[in-house]
Amino acid sequence: MVSELSVKLPITAIILTYNEEKNIRDCIESVYGWIDEIFVVDSFSDDNTLEIIKEYPEVKLVQHEFENYSTQRNWAFANLPIKNEFIFNLDADHRAMEELALELKSHFDQGIPESINGFMASRRTMFLGKWIKKGGHYPVYHAIIFRKGHGECEQKNYDQHFIIHGESIVLMSNVIDIITESLTTFTQRHNKWATLEAEEAIAYSKEMEAGRVKANKDGNPMEFRRYQRMKYYSYPIFLRVFFYFFYRYIVKGGFLEGKQGLVFHFLQGFWFRFLVDAKIWEMKYNEGSNEV
Repeated sequence: MVSELSVKLPITAIILTYNEEKNIRDCIESVYGWIDEIFVVDSFSDDNTLEIIKEYPEVKLVQHEFENYSTQRNWAFANLPIKNEFIFNLDADHRAMEELALELKSHFDQGIPESINGFMASRRTMFLGKWIKKGGHYPVYHAIIFRKGHGECEQKNYDQHFIIHGESIVLMSNVIDIITESLTTFTQRHNKWATLEAEEAIAYSKEMEAGRVKANKDGNPMEFRRYQRMKYYSYPIFLRVFFYFFYRYIVKGGFLEGKQGLVFHFLQGFWFRFLVDAKIWEMKYNEGSNEV
């Protein structure tokens, strides 16, 4: 909660939850008191998530069956009675920093130009208590806020980003991303995501870019990162994993981050990437592809 804000900012926050009893309180606390309206869209949690949410009388709780992340987000944009012009998108493991609130206040105090339809900010990844700064992992920009009717979540099964239609402001402040509560959770999630990314990499075509963040070398930070992702998959399978880890851990200084950095960069920058390629290979092998 930001004590310096005497008036709440005219923003609606939307938080998605499913069994987030370990995260939801800190997430709500990070926006409670300075965001004008807060919705939590819950996918029928069966832990203590709902009880915690009810401790905050100003938070509006809605439940909706979960199909996938993109569908849930876009359902919320289309169906919630959102009263503010700007929408702030958060996951339960995200935390809005106090500096972010104050920076947004300065923009709203000056007045948001009609040409500006959103805000981008970098995520500050926290892994087992350590802020991961090296290895090319910071800053990594995401669209976090957009003007109602001028943005949506791209239709992907994995690694979805928000699209802002029109110009955006890149904020200096960050959103904290508590990336995992344990290595067990981390590896389980990444195993699932590796399957989704492998399927996506195999199925990818130019036609799939409709309704997604464009891969653009000269675009905004999100578009440039998507360009890098597509470029990565143009290199030889498996070999690209070794080059990527070397670049990230040695060239970009991941080795400077101690034991947490070693574990994070190896698991996320090598093991996960190798697993994606192994699943691509397996899928093509099972299809009898000549490419394997």
